Amino acid sequence: MPELDDPIPLSALQHAVYCMRQAALIHVERLWEENRFTAEGRVLHEIAHEPANRRRRGLRRVMALPLACRRLNLAGVADLVEFRAEADGEIAYPVEYKRGKAKLHRADEVQLCAQALCLEEVTGRPVPEGALFYAETKRRLPVPFDIDLRRLTEETAVEFGALFAAGRTPPAVYRAERCRSCSLLDLCRPKTCAKSALRFRASAIAAVLEDDAAREPP
Repeated sequence: MPELDDPIPLSALQHAVYCMRQAALIHVERLWEENRFTAEGRVLHEIAHEPANRRRRGLRRVMALPLACRRLNLAGVADLVEFRAEADGEIAYPVEYKRGKAKLHRADEVQLCAQALCLEEVTGRPVPEGALFYAETKRRLPVPFDIDLRRLTEETAVEFGALFAAGRTPPAVYRAERCRSCSLLDLCRPKTCAKSALRFRASAIAAVLEDDAAREPP
């Protein structure tokens, strides 16, 4: 795996799609609080990240595989990568383990696609598809790495990479359906911070307008 300077964790892209502020609080400010959802996910990944390399006819399964993508400055560990034998070599098939079930947003898909981009850079071969395994349904959900998902993944990596490099945390935006499930809710305080930011912006604009009015000739 290539050495990178202060790489962006692959998991940060999943956080960034869900909420860019959450991603910055975790990966820039190094803040963390656990709730039931994160605890379940942590236990699942502890099991998945036991290193192992198993073979059967036509298939090699590698668990806890370190990955990196120099082009996007990404690094992390894949839960499972299956290398499937083809006539001209092996094709990588990443599998990411997740708690719960499939989501309406694409955060999990972006994290998986980022693993595919890493594998493509390392192996020099295309990775057309992977899968998300959800603990609640106990089924794999195939994820094709199409143009739209690749674009979203790269755009997310670039956008969060800029925040990561600058050490900047974006302001809070309250989204009830996501904030209520976030373990950082008490640290983030999105309702309070968002209102404070809006009041500050309004007062700043008002102050500028008053100053301009005072300078105008009678």
